[in-house]
Amino acid sequence: MTTADMVESVLERIRPALNADGGDIELVNLEGEVVHVRLTGECAGCPSAEMTLRVGVESALRRVRPGLRVVAVL
Repeated sequence: MTTADMVESVLERIRPALNADGGDIELVNLEGEVVHVRLTGECAGCPSAEMTLRVGVESALRRVRPGLRVVAVL
């Protein structure tokens, strides 16, 4: 499994929670250990977006592949 496939797999597991709040997430780019994602819908402007990325997305990715870092793209 490639890193991009692994990232997409993790995002698919996270997506239902974001969808429940009216949002979504998409993989924009992957550069080495840096995962560029975009939050969409209600999640895009949410005051908790940074917490979602760090506690939700980044920690889930690091459980599968330590060292990955998430960067939000607007």
